[in-house]
Amino acid sequence: MSLGRREFLARLGAVAAAAGHAPTFVRTASRALGQVPDYTIRIGTGLIELAPDRIISTTTYNGQFPGPLLRFTEGERAVVDIVNETDVPEQLHWHGQTVPVDVDGAEEEGTPFVPARGMRRIEFTPGPAGLRFYHTHNRAGADLNSGQYSGQIGPVYIAPRHDDGRYDREVFLVLKEFEPFLSRGGDMAQDFLAPSAPDAALKHTGESAMHASLAKGMPHGYEVGYRLFSINGRVLGHGDPIRVRAGERVLFHVLNGSATEIRSLALPGHTFAVVALDGNPLPAPVTVPVLWIGTAERVSAVVEMRHPGVWIMGDLADDDRGHGMGIVIEYAGRTGKPVWTPPPPFHWNYTRFGRPAPAAAVPDEIIEMTFAKNNASNDGFNEWTINGISFARDRMEPMFHLQQGKRYRLRMHNASDDIHPIHLHRHTFELTRIMEVPTAGVLKDVVMLNGYQTMDIDFTANYPGRTLFHCHQQLHMDFGFMALFDYA
Repeated sequence: MSLGRREFLARLGAVAAAAGHAPTFVRTASRALGQVPDYTIRIGTGLIELAPDRIISTTTYNGQFPGPLLRFTEGERAVVDIVNETDVPEQLHWHGQTVPVDVDGAEEEGTPFVPARGMRRIEFTPGPAGLRFYHTHNRAGADLNSGQYSGQIGPVYIAPRHDDGRYDREVFLVLKEFEPFLSRGGDMAQDFLAPSAPDAALKHTGESAMHASLAKGMPHGYEVGYRLFSINGRVLGHGDPIRVRAGERVLFHVLNGSATEIRSLALPGHTFAVVALDGNPLPAPVTVPVLWIGTAERVSAVVEMRHPGVWIMGDLADDDRGHGMGIVIEYAGRTGKPVWTPPPPFHWNYTRFGRPAPAAAVPDEIIEMTFAKNNASNDGFNEWTINGISFARDRMEPMFHLQQGKRYRLRMHNASDDIHPIHLHRHTFELTRIMEVPTAGVLKDVVMLNGYQTMDIDFTANYPGRTLFHCHQQLHMDFGFMALFDYA
C-alpha cells in the first residue's frame, strides 16, 4: 500500500500496539467473550478465478469473492469476529447500518483498526432491514491493489421482522471490476440521469477552473479504468447461469461493489419492478426497463419470468459487457447461445420512485455544501474540496457540528462535471429536491449527484458520534472528498 509518512507511522504504531496487547474486542455484557460468533470474517490474500484463463490475486473475505452473504434479523443482536491475516491494519465498514462509531468501520470516525495479524470481536444490533453490505474502508490512494480496488466486498441481508414474501426466490448479484489501471481523464457519461439540465452558475465555475488549469499546461487528472468485469466473481460466459422457470417471480438484490464505476443492468424481454433502493422500501413498486446503479448503491427488484429463452442480463455498455459484465439467465427446458438485445432508451430519475411533493418534515437547519475539483493538483491526481476545504487526514477535524434530534438538510452543489455517489455513514437520508423538483419518500444512504447540479437530502441526527460524509468513488474520497459531522 502506498502511504504518506504520517499515515505510515500511524499504522506502524497500530501494529506495534497490536503486537504488545491481546486482540481488541468491542462487546457488551450480554455475550461472554468465549461465545461462538454468528460469523467470522477472515481478511487475507487469495486467488479468484474469474474465468479459466483469468485468475487474479487480491485481498478477499474468507478466501472468496464476493465475500460470504451475511444474513441477520432486524433487531436481533449479532457477534462477528474479524480476523486480519494480512500485514496491513484493516477497517471493515458496515455500509448502510445504524451502528455505533466503534463498530462502523471508519478510521475517520474513530473505529479501531483490525490490527495486522490480529482480530476484533464486535457486537451490534443489525438494522435497518434490507440489503446492506460490508467492505474495506482503507485508503488506497495511488495503490490500485488496496481499498475497494481489491476483493474486500460482501453482501448483507437483514431480514425484516415481517416479510410479505411476494416473490418465489431471491438472487443476490454483486457487480465488480478487476485489473484497474490509471488513465488521463476523460468525460464521465451522465446523459442517463434525469433531470439533465445543468445549473449555469455551477457550470461556469467548474469550466472556468478547468480551463485555467489546462491553460497552465496541466494535464487532465488521473482516472481509473478496468480490464475485467464480473458478476458474482465470474466473467460473462463462465460459471453457472441463473436457472429460472416460466412464471417464477425472482427478487434480484443487486449491489454495485465497484470502487469507481456506475453500472447499468438490463434483461432482454423483461422489466424490473423496483421495490427498494439501498435496502429501503419504496412508497410503491416502480417498473423500469433498466437499472442504473451508482458506486455502492443497491437495488432490489422483482422480475416476472414470462419470456422463455436463454438471455444475457448485462451492462448496456457493449465494451464492458464484452469484457465480462453480465450473467446468463436460462429458462428451464431452453438451450442455445445466450441472447442480448438492448432495452429502449430510458433515463434514471430518482423522483420517479418517490412522491411529487415537498418532504413532510421541515428541516431545523440547512447546510450548504459545494463540491469542487482542483485538476491534477496532487501529483497528477485531482484534489477534491467541500466548501473549499480538502479533507486533512493528519487532523481529521469535524467540519460540521450538529445537535442531537434535529433534522438537517444538506443542500449539495456540484461544481464539477463528475457524477458523485454521495454517502452518509450511520444514517439514512431522504431525497427532498433534485434541481428545482421536490420529491419525498425515497430513503437512501448513497445517491448520485449529477454534474453541475444541486440536490437536497434530509436526515435526522439521531446516532451520536462522529459521522463520515464522502463521495463513494474511491479516487475522489482518497483525494479529499470527505467531511466529518459530530454531535453528542
